[in-house]
Amino acid sequence: MSGRKLRNILVTGGCGFIGSNFINYLFNKSATGSRAFMDSEFSGKVVNADALTYAGNPENLSEVEKEFGGKRYFFEKVDICDKNQIERIFREYDIDTVVHFAAESHVDRSILGPGEFIRTNVNGTFNLLETARKYWNVSLDNPRDDVLFHHISTDEVYGSLGETGFFTENTPYDPRSPYSASKASSDHLVMAYHHTFGLPITLSNCSNNYGP
Repeated sequence: MSGRKLRNILVTGGCGFIGSNFINYLFNKSATGSRAFMDSEFSGKVVNADALTYAGNPENLSEVEKEFGGKRYFFEKVDICDKNQIERIFREYDIDTVVHFAAESHVDRSILGPGEFIRTNVNGTFNLLETARKYWNVSLDNPRDDVLFHHISTDEVYGSLGETGFFTENTPYDPRSPYSASKASSDHLVMAYHHTFGLPITLSNCSNNYGP
């Protein structure tokens, strides 16, 4: 997201492990309130939309809430599949950037109950894309470079890796679980909205993350 001035960011799933670390980084805070390891130049606002499922913990952002709550940080307990609520957030906060972390991501859970993964990862992503496209009035005839939809995905969309080798962005998709298939579907939707409607997008295919 370098090169763009971030103003009003909608972070989905911001109470989760990665999302909360991202928000703490934006506000240059660690989870304990100490200064982060790098200075942040962000001076805009963050709206954190999280449904607070088993993976979300608002305490991850207690220091951000204490210092910036109601001024530059706003929490919305919202399901990303709720069209009316997502549209309200775009209007109320004049969102110009989406950083989309929210997802069902537990592989074993996807085997036991794949429906929720399709609902959140596919339908929820579609809802965000469609709301962004309409609110930003983006089309191939009306391109914009002052808005951005950043989608966080997984390397599992590429399938299984053997003892040697590596994946690249050119590796063919080969999902092997309902989870990875749902994320592959959301990736394709994001890329389709770029090619069809000119929606400015970036996409990260992350491996497993760890840390505090």
